[in-house]
Amino acid sequence: MLRTFPTRGALVRPRRTVADVAVFLGAAAALWLIVRLAHGAATAWTPATAPSTVSTDPAELPYYAGRSLLRMFVALVLSVGFTFVYATAAARLRRTEKILLPALDILQSVPVLGFLSVTITGFIALFPGSQLGLECASIFAIFTSQAWNMTFAFHHSLVSQPRDLDEASRLLRLSRWQRFWRVDVPSGMIPLVWNGMMSFGGGWFFLTASEALSVNNQKFALPGIGAYVATASEEGDLGKVLLAVGAMVVLVVGVNVLFWRPLTAWSERFRIENSEAAEAPRSLVLDLLRRSRIPALLGRVLGKLVFPLDRALAVFGLAEYPLRFSPARRRAADIVFSVVVFGLILYGAVRMVLFIGETTGYGEIGHVLLLGLITFARVVTLVVVGTLVWVPIGVWIGMNPRVSRLAQPVVQVLASFPANFLFPLITAVLVATGISLDWGGILLMSLGAQWYILFNVIAGASAIPHDLREASANLRLPRALWWRRLVLPAIFPSYVTGGITAAGGAWNASIVAEIVSYNGVTLTATGLGAYIADATASGDAGRILLGVAVMSLYVVGLNRLFWRRLYRLAERRFSLS
Repeated sequence: MLRTFPTRGALVRPRRTVADVAVFLGAAAALWLIVRLAHGAATAWTPATAPSTVSTDPAELPYYAGRSLLRMFVALVLSVGFTFVYATAAARLRRTEKILLPALDILQSVPVLGFLSVTITGFIALFPGSQLGLECASIFAIFTSQAWNMTFAFHHSLVSQPRDLDEASRLLRLSRWQRFWRVDVPSGMIPLVWNGMMSFGGGWFFLTASEALSVNNQKFALPGIGAYVATASEEGDLGKVLLAVGAMVVLVVGVNVLFWRPLTAWSERFRIENSEAAEAPRSLVLDLLRRSRIPALLGRVLGKLVFPLDRALAVFGLAEYPLRFSPARRRAADIVFSVVVFGLILYGAVRMVLFIGETTGYGEIGHVLLLGLITFARVVTLVVVGTLVWVPIGVWIGMNPRVSRLAQPVVQVLASFPANFLFPLITAVLVATGISLDWGGILLMSLGAQWYILFNVIAGASAIPHDLREASANLRLPRALWWRRLVLPAIFPSYVTGGITAAGGAWNASIVAEIVSYNGVTLTATGLGAYIADATASGDAGRILLGVAVMSLYVVGLNRLFWRRLYRLAERRFSLS
């Protein structure tokens, strides 16, 4: 018989045993670590005998780092699920949008300690005699520091989705489930990944507050690197604080190399544009996964579930909306909806006012409003300075592939590193120099909030279509005209998202930045953050509610009067769709 051409050997793909073994061993090690660390979360525990500190033995640091990392990823999974449900409902349902977006502003403005003061008792009651309740409270606190930024980013990607994608979804008669996974999630993947990375960094920032808990005159400590830093700071052991900082650098770099860098490189496949970048982001871990046959085998097994799942979830209806509707019926439904919502808000406001009057007294309101105004001035200063500094840097990184390849890992590490781990060092400097925390608090707040602006600007600049960049280069636009006509309009929607979340993050950061301690010395700044932190530590429910309500009032007022107007302007005039 005649031989075929090419020969059989040329058609056989080479075996990739090295990549397969590496991926298998990595997955097995990760699974073993998850089981090992999760086992320690279900130990016996009671509030009466709960430790208020953790051991500062350096040998415990690897275990503490693993426990903290597990909490961070569990909170990240919960945040992604919340983002998908909440942002989709706000973008696709006209009436619920009028509630969900203001509620998101309020939830973002509620500090982490405000959530803990309400939820920690409930979580402990859910798991009596087990440490799992306190673990859930800690994870929930981390979740509240991650979810809002991702929700804002995904909602913006939905409302600014290109019109041709919407029309294609309706013409192809996709179900709502199919549209979500085949259109909505892919089109919003790049901003979701970048803001997820930033939210993960925000979770690191509040790790100390979520592991070393001080609520209702009780102190609880969970095994974790955040509680380790808190204990070492109280003891004034600067060497152990620096040791924890070094461990955090290793942990953050490892997470970025093994998780975020591959994810950002993989998300580039969802970029929608007519021309392709000359250099695309790369990741050694992603290259290893692509060389391995294990992901393809898993894809074949799980791929068989796609069609049955699509058929089962088709009951939610098609991804389309009626072209004709009754104006009278719609107006009547809007009136009923508004009356019900207004009634619920009025009832809650009355109950809150009566509770404040019975506990703190109405005379306290003016004092708290003044404290809020002082913190508001710090937030505005932070946002203005952060904008002037990080917008040019973000554009430079996002629009230069070579710079981006080198700078993105550095930016990711800086943003993911919990800046409050440096608070003991900065506090020691403030004590030694006599600088007031009223001014130093702005620096401490900026360490945790400024990265929201930088990350969103990088994401916006990197999303500028390459054909527009090439056109501007061919036209040889002057630098000022290039900024005014191309760059600023293109990054404006991303900047607004970053500005909203940076302002909200700054308000949240004020809780841990306006009152800091080191070696028995406590520095307190005049502001709303210190007021809420003190009320939470003493368990004063009236002051906690008043402080949280005033902070929510400032944040929602700023968002409604300023950021939301810019948000609508970005949707109307500066969308690339």
